[in-house]
Amino acid sequence: MIRPIPRVPALRLAGLALCAFALSGCISLLPKSKPAQLYTFVPAPGAAQAMAARAAIGVFRTNGSFQNESADDRLLTVTNGKNAYIADTRWVAPASVLFDQAVSQAFDASPIRLIARGQQGRSAYGLRLDVRNFETRYDKGEKAAPTVVVRIHVALNKADQSPVGEQIFEAKATASDNRVGAIVTAYDKAMAEVIGNLVAWTEKNAV
Repeated sequence: MIRPIPRVPALRLAGLALCAFALSGCISLLPKSKPAQLYTFVPAPGAAQAMAARAAIGVFRTNGSFQNESADDRLLTVTNGKNAYIADTRWVAPASVLFDQAVSQAFDASPIRLIARGQQGRSAYGLRLDVRNFETRYDKGEKAAPTVVVRIHVALNKADQSPVGEQIFEAKATASDNRVGAIVTAYDKAMAEVIGNLVAWTEKNAV
């Protein structure tokens, strides 16, 4: 589960079992929440132990993009084409950073060794991730429970830049209620599905 934490430096990363921005002029929106509530993702138990059993398939994580409106620590909402942010609510770090941490930790439990820029290691493939959507959609009205949408475009190339394949993964999770806690739990579900599919697809194609 994604859990709120009061203003303390207790950042925890994300994994496959995830518990689980910046336009000027955007306004704050419902739902109501306690001031300065911070949210984060929680890793899957035992993910780190899987590193010892991984195979020697190196995949270099190239620079990708992240939806500008949702890349910082605010929770983006979209209502009838209008962007806003949930008042008094933040991720404990920019969403783009938490997403990258979630991806890295998910691959820790995979036979793929994901190599980030600046890390040492030989890679046979390059993986680019572009986060197209990371948002809360009020598609049934401002007072109804919203739907969280996470959508990424993935491209895998060999070391010589020849393409292996590309894919779009999208997950939607409707919150159980129009409350911040329920919305963050919906992010958990959507992230778990998208990143799980990403890892499985990469394992299948990086051979």
